[in-house]
Amino acid sequence: MASTQRSPRIAVGPRPDDMFVRAVASGGGITVSLEESPDALIWTSGPDTFPAALPESVRWVQLSSAGVENWLTEGIIKRHPRVLWTSAAGAYSATVAEHALMLLLAGVRALPHHLAASSWAPEEFYPHLGTLRGATIGIIGAGGIGRALIPMLASLGAQTLAVNRSGRPVPGAVETFPVERIDEIWPLADHFVISAAATPDTEQLVGAEELAAMKPTAWLVNIARGSLIDTDALVGALTAGTIAGAGLDVTDPEPLPAGHPLWSLPNAMITPHDSNPPALRVPAYVERVVENVTRFASGVEPVAVIDVSAGY
Repeated sequence: MASTQRSPRIAVGPRPDDMFVRAVASGGGITVSLEESPDALIWTSGPDTFPAALPESVRWVQLSSAGVENWLTEGIIKRHPRVLWTSAAGAYSATVAEHALMLLLAGVRALPHHLAASSWAPEEFYPHLGTLRGATIGIIGAGGIGRALIPMLASLGAQTLAVNRSGRPVPGAVETFPVERIDEIWPLADHFVISAAATPDTEQLVGAEELAAMKPTAWLVNIARGSLIDTDALVGALTAGTIAGAGLDVTDPEPLPAGHPLWSLPNAMITPHDSNPPALRVPAYVERVVENVTRFASGVEPVAVIDVSAGY
């Protein structure tokens, strides 16, 4: 990207929140309105309130979400091919990875059974208790979240197998599989964390066949998008004991309606898509804005450029 040769003029929308105005200034930019022909736009909301048209002057748009499937589905990004779009991918990785570890450790240590107990009967829990020490965790989609999770798991004595699109080795993983070899991983790992992007290629990535290939002691954690798992197949596997349990921060459908079978299954843990709560998300996004405005002002490509063809 060519240097702007001046402090870039950057709009913040849909409202010029003071935190982001300060972030723009920290990165070397000047906050202006959309009507003042900005060079870039920092967006803090979703696609439903995004402007129908952008000024011709806008060369870069920063989005606040790590997943951009809704922006692609709505066609907003494709309508502006001259604009460089960046997501917040990687900005929230440590927070979400921590949540994934919490769900996995809670499952392996039989926390759902303990919480449901109404009497002191430790022997009832023994068949459900396990450990991550010495376990092998399959990370499906070893991007920012997966890479942040690997050292957390290593600190507990677990090793990881990673799956990514290219098969390029992921630091800290014992082995990295390209997505074409994903079928090999289901019987190999003890537990799984789903952290892949939601694209047409990853829809229902985990179905009945994949669940049947897992170990009966396996816990499946999803902190990506609900569409990556076939919900009906998961309910069937949890009911039949095909796998030990599931920890879900995301579901399909979402929100999960009252009365859905997943709510009543004793081996399912559900958190309402709060692995990245506002109190943690907003400061992390502010940091990303500072970083990318600094890069933009210096003529350096911002972090997390969206690849429209890949879907993230």
